[in-house]
Amino acid sequence: MFWIKFCLIAIIVFVLISTVKLLLRNLLKIEKVKKEFFSFNYINELHRKIDKGLRAFSAIILVILSFVLLIYYEDLIYLILIAVIAFMVLDYMVRAFFEWKYTQYPKQSILTLTEMCLILIAIIIVIEFKLLGPLFN
Repeated sequence: MFWIKFCLIAIIVFVLISTVKLLLRNLLKIEKVKKEFFSFNYINELHRKIDKGLRAFSAIILVILSFVLLIYYEDLIYLILIAVIAFMVLDYMVRAFFEWKYTQYPKQSILTLTEMCLILIAIIIVIEFKLLGPLFN
């Protein structure tokens, strides 16, 4: 039942993000930029270096945090979720900055920040209303 709920929520969030992006594109006259589906789509070499460094740093911190919390502080295990969300936000902010500063389509950063906000709102709603069941006891 968990996976059915999870897939349904993921589909709803995907459709919502796509709809909002389409509306913003039409409303703000933002050009559609062709991106590959499973690609990092780096803006430039500096963006690639910063993004790879951020991903490595976040992976190391999350592994260390997981071990520390599982061994010493089991009742604070929800901090892993907060750390994952914080690194996701940081990743979106870096992408939006590089889209705003270094591309010929700076309005794309609006779409990136909107996507980040919608994902954050979806995560908060899922946790607050316990849509996937009790995540933490």
